[in-house]
Amino acid sequence: MEFKHTSVLLEETIESLNIKPDGIYLDGTLGGGGHSYEICKRLSDKGRLIGIDQDDAAIKAAGERLEEFGNKVTILRNNYRNAKTALQEIDVAGVDGIVLDLGVSSYQLDEKDRGFSYRYDTPLDMRMDRRQTLSAKEIINNYSEMDLFHVIRDYGEDKFAKNIAKHIVAAREDKEIETTGELNELIKAAIPAKMRVQGGHPSKKTFQAIRIECNRELDVLKESLNDLISLLNPGGRLCIITFHSLEDRIVKTAFKRAENPCTCPPEFPVCVCGKKSLGTCVGRKPIIPSDEEMEYNPRSKSSKLRVFEKGGQA
Repeated sequence: MEFKHTSVLLEETIESLNIKPDGIYLDGTLGGGGHSYEICKRLSDKGRLIGIDQDDAAIKAAGERLEEFGNKVTILRNNYRNAKTALQEIDVAGVDGIVLDLGVSSYQLDEKDRGFSYRYDTPLDMRMDRRQTLSAKEIINNYSEMDLFHVIRDYGEDKFAKNIAKHIVAAREDKEIETTGELNELIKAAIPAKMRVQGGHPSKKTFQAIRIECNRELDVLKESLNDLISLLNPGGRLCIITFHSLEDRIVKTAFKRAENPCTCPPEFPVCVCGKKSLGTCVGRKPIIPSDEEMEYNPRSKSSKLRVFEKGGQA
């Protein structure tokens, strides 16, 4: 299956990066290479694009898509949480811009055997990096009822989390839950019929929650932001596209802390903690997709772009 993915907020992200033709740019979630392609188009022969992804299918697809740019492009199979070390290994100390397009790609959702989607009845998987051992199947069959409840409530923000966890645990006592279809039926049974007709597919929130847990998406994001900001050259920008409130909150909080890290009590007349601002949040509010984009790409509906600019002279 071809790796197809429509890049969300593409123009807005490219514009926000303030691309310098001779600069070095990092795409930490390479995917199909949509954002990277547009960055490469704007680079001179001295410019460079480094793409990171942990999905083998994404690496292959992006490699083919970016082939025309030759040695301007370096692709690494890794997780963006290791970006600092990965860049050091290829002698890159700093970059002029970074893009993170979080969440799951259209390709991953549409490729049936990856088990990301509730639309197909396939083996439970959801691993973005197929080298890891933890899968959705392990989570569904081995987590305690309390742990499942917390995952579904916290990452899926589903008000029926308790009942869904209860149904899963009761069902797996008879037999192991192996497919997305089986999980779908359990979720459906746990949600009152009148509530199932509201707010999209009943499985959407639980599948999102299990995927986030399986790939440790929020932990990776939290643990990476300081490193990514430190990688930026003066004037460089970090552009992050999020798809739900938990991700957006993490990014917003980290950017605000980087902008104003002072820990002195508000009544102190001058700062004595010595913590200096690392830069500024570009715009007070996130950038959201246009009505037109939401119409032709429904998956963009919940997306938000936040931008941080490193301090100092570019």
